[in-house]
Amino acid sequence: MNKDKQNLEDQLQLWRQNKKKENLKYVLLSAAGILSVLVIWQLAVVLGLVNERLLPAPTRILNTLIFKINNKAPDGNMLGVNIMASLQVALSGFLAAIVIGVPLGLLMGWWTYADRFIRPIFELIRPVPPIAWIPLVVVWMGVGLKAKALIIFFTAFVPCVINSYTGIKLTSQTLIDVSRTFGAPNYEIFWKVGVPSSLPMVFAGIRVALGNSWSTLVAAEMLAASAGLGYMIQIGRTVARPDIVIVGMVVIGAIGAFLSMLLSRAEKYFLRWKINR
Repeated sequence: MNKDKQNLEDQLQLWRQNKKKENLKYVLLSAAGILSVLVIWQLAVVLGLVNERLLPAPTRILNTLIFKINNKAPDGNMLGVNIMASLQVALSGFLAAIVIGVPLGLLMGWWTYADRFIRPIFELIRPVPPIAWIPLVVVWMGVGLKAKALIIFFTAFVPCVINSYTGIKLTSQTLIDVSRTFGAPNYEIFWKVGVPSSLPMVFAGIRVALGNSWSTLVAAEMLAASAGLGYMIQIGRTVARPDIVIVGMVVIGAIGAFLSMLLSRAEKYFLRWKINR
């Protein structure tokens, strides 16, 4: 018995080691892909194949990034101030979309009355592009933080609702029937069967919402902003500084990737029952 247990532990340890090696291989492969693009980009500029005034070399982008950390030119804010301003706008709208959109989608998918009552309104709102709301938002709320966060909310709200709705609709009917057989009330089946079953789709919707939030950031910061990565990009375009524009784009991409990594960690934690199964 002890030998069998020891063999299982050895096999588990070996599997973990192989998994780590495989993950390291994929990380190195991803890094090699990014490095290859940067090298080709640098060579294209150095060899004169691309006009550096239109597309600065990666080395110049890096110098501009370092410069912006401690300098305010040309947009009037240091990079850290712009990052914090953008995070405040993007996360405010994104988190509001999760808090409202996910429960709404779950309720619509579980209770027919809620679906019939809310779905027609949602279907009218869903096709409207988030940017189309900007004139109304300006009239309603002015041009402050709440207005920008509301634009982000509109772009993140729809995927949260749709994926939550779809996820709970895909709950196994067998599990529902078994729960009813054992006398579980509807609200308990919803909470203990429907919600856990829907979580993979819910997190997929949240991931889409996160990407949409950052992609709409520049449009949201068009509302008379005085700070933010989107504002920095606009100023870079105005003064014909493509290096500033690219720095803003790179920072947005890096922050988005970091937030996506945190979301993946949260997903693994909440779905550990599924992943370890």
